Amino acid sequence: MSDEQTTDPGNEQAPKSAPADRATAGPFDEAEANPVRPYIDLGGIKVLPREGLNLRLEIEEQSKRIVAVGLDYADSTLQVQPFAAPRSAGLWHETRAQIREQVRTQGGRVEEREGPLGPELLAEVPVMAGAEAASGKRLARFVGVDGPRWFLRGVIGGAAASDLEAAAKVEDLFRSIVVVRGGSPMPPREFIPLKMPSTPGAS
Repeated sequence: MSDEQTTDPGNEQAPKSAPADRATAGPFDEAEANPVRPYIDLGGIKVLPREGLNLRLEIEEQSKRIVAVGLDYADSTLQVQPFAAPRSAGLWHETRAQIREQVRTQGGRVEEREGPLGPELLAEVPVMAGAEAASGKRLARFVGVDGPRWFLRGVIGGAAASDLEAAAKVEDLFRSIVVVRGGSPMPPREFIPLKMPSTPGAS
């Protein structure tokens, strides 16, 4: 069963980038998720609680808007953001090119490789740390999956950027996420709004 590829002659569309088993192994669309699992509802995404997982909401100071979800797990960090996407085209190919440009502009190094989730970027990003503001480098993995009418972007840091065992745990966490695109029309690349989780047990 394949999506019919519709191409606007004036707009070259990139194919979707996702693991072949995405619909059964995640990241999931709301329609594919197990309805009885006790997800934490954050609006645009739902996260399955697990032992040792710490969840942070990243809030933009000026607008007080939640701009990302930070997940601390397996000595690693995973930052996730959901975006609206076209039904038949993907955003990950174009987004990777933008990230590469951004990292290089900051003076970092970046390489593209094939990971368990598909194409990903491994970047060495310069950071300023400590009172002396000594500059160092930190490793980050940029991952992305195109789903039906949405795109989920992740940034992996900490142990999972280089350690295979931690990486497998964080990849599993990323794949357990459910994206709630909603039915309202949204332009491609628009951020799918996130919200504070409601109290457990509340509907």
